[in-house]
Amino acid sequence: MGFNPLEHQGIPLDRQLRSWRELDVEPVDPDRSDPYTRCRVITMNGIEVEAILFSHQFARRCPDPEVKRQLAEVRYVEHQQQKAVNWLLPGLASVLETTIAYEQVAVDLTGWVARHEPDPYLKQAYEFGVLEDFDHLYRYANLYEMIEHRKAESIVDGLTEVMPGRPTKFHHRHPHDNVREPYDRSTTNPLSKLHALTIMSAEQQTMNFYMNVGPQYMEPIARQLYQEIGLIEEEHVTHYESLVDPGETWWEQLVNHEYNECYLYHSFMEQESDPKVKAVWELHLNMELEHLRIACDLMRRHDGREPEEILAPELPNVLTFEQNKAFVRDLLDTQMDLTTLGTGYVRDAHERFEEMQERIHGGEEPPSERVLAQHHEMFGREYRMETEGEHPDPALRERG
Repeated sequence: MGFNPLEHQGIPLDRQLRSWRELDVEPVDPDRSDPYTRCRVITMNGIEVEAILFSHQFARRCPDPEVKRQLAEVRYVEHQQQKAVNWLLPGLASVLETTIAYEQVAVDLTGWVARHEPDPYLKQAYEFGVLEDFDHLYRYANLYEMIEHRKAESIVDGLTEVMPGRPTKFHHRHPHDNVREPYDRSTTNPLSKLHALTIMSAEQQTMNFYMNVGPQYMEPIARQLYQEIGLIEEEHVTHYESLVDPGETWWEQLVNHEYNECYLYHSFMEQESDPKVKAVWELHLNMELEHLRIACDLMRRHDGREPEEILAPELPNVLTFEQNKAFVRDLLDTQMDLTTLGTGYVRDAHERFEEMQERIHGGEEPPSERVLAQHHEMFGREYRMETEGEHPDPALRERG
């Protein structure tokens, strides 16, 4: 039998508050830990940030003082969870090193979700996004070698290849073409709801991270590249959040958020190789079981429905950080020339796309192209890490 969070008792809420000493977690060792441990940390930070932001938005629209107090109490614990999770990141890592890890998350988390998504339309949405984050990883890796004279392979550890994806300059689309069709909450597979919420949260955290760290660099090309890719991350958040059915009630969304946190903490606890980090995942899972129970009670009281009506009878198979090299290479071979039109996808540039390209680039090469030119000028080559052979697209193979 699988794990059903509704059947397990968590830590009572009045016992979840932690002292400063308990929150003072030991960060992971960037040189010795599994790169996917860092990816799990980055993912759960994004999930907790989304839980906090959602709870704040819910509270601002909730007229019931008792519910607002209940949300505030759970939200404070969620804030402590976010601090414990995010403080697992090593202080030794530079902003660019953390950025490259963020993009590794975007590639391998979205790649796994795309491979396991049962809905063809949603699957295409994730496949489309993978090729763009894959290219961001490549651009930042070149910037990293230019500024810090180190190679991204020390961060991704050969688990994720570094080479061109769909070129970043073509990611700038008219905002209307970033809005997708939502799933139908009454008929969609419960797994699809978890996937959409997970990827939306992860991309939202990436967007927020770039919004804040981009100006910290002195080098003009670094500041400009963070600006460009930061704008694209906004497009990605729009892309993924529009997949969620807007007809879900606030109570339903609250239950989905808490259930998804149980799913991810359980998944990461099952595969974590670092004992200290695994203990954090296990503790937080036991906290989230109680948060889920509270959310379910609120849904019964205020929505008049049982949570079993919207949730899976048990958690799906664990979400796993693993290599997606063959999958990404297949996308590189088949979907490089896609863009969006309305809520669908097309292979040919259209008038609205071309107008947006002209307005944003102004007839000049964007930072994502200039970073490669500057890298080539400095090193006589560009940075790549192609562990599985040449690039699938002959036009994008490196030239001497």
